[in-house]
Amino acid sequence: MNPQRRHLLANSALVAGSLALGRSALAQTTPAAPSSPGVEAKAGPLPAVGTPLPLPEVQLFDGSTFRPAQAEGRVLVIYWWASTCPFCALQSPEMQKLWDSQRVRGERGVLLLTLSIDRKREDATAYLQKKGYTFPAGYVTPEIQRVLPKPKGLPITLVRGRDGRVLQAERGQLFPEDVELLARWAA
Repeated sequence: MNPQRRHLLANSALVAGSLALGRSALAQTTPAAPSSPGVEAKAGPLPAVGTPLPLPEVQLFDGSTFRPAQAEGRVLVIYWWASTCPFCALQSPEMQKLWDSQRVRGERGVLLLTLSIDRKREDATAYLQKKGYTFPAGYVTPEIQRVLPKPKGLPITLVRGRDGRVLQAERGQLFPEDVELLARWAA
């Protein structure tokens, strides 16, 4: 079965399960909004493949700074998540595996930048520490949102090519094999 069909079937099953439990079927599209209420409601669509994807400077939780120049000529995976997102809880361990496998490849590997949209920065840092995640992670600020607006939904995964253009754009949880396939863009 192709990855898009698996993704659709899995999300359909999750929505059906949520309805059966009396929960909102929109759980994946109504996460905690970054920085201020209503931001998610105004979020736009996924960027189209081939469109330029500008990058902001991002202060990372480990105290370092992601600078756009780091991604010049490199493949970059950008992943928006929240500590309260059940779909992110399933995808984030796979993003950690991707990070672990790619950082040892140095310049030949995929870069990773993850962005938390938690309402409070402290929630994101506590979550990262609790889970032992070491992938590069920053907190979405209004400045970041202006340069790189988060598309509607959660999790969101974008792949930016060596030329600065979108290679892949995904809304919703990716399966482990789909996350692993993100590395192909650096091959």
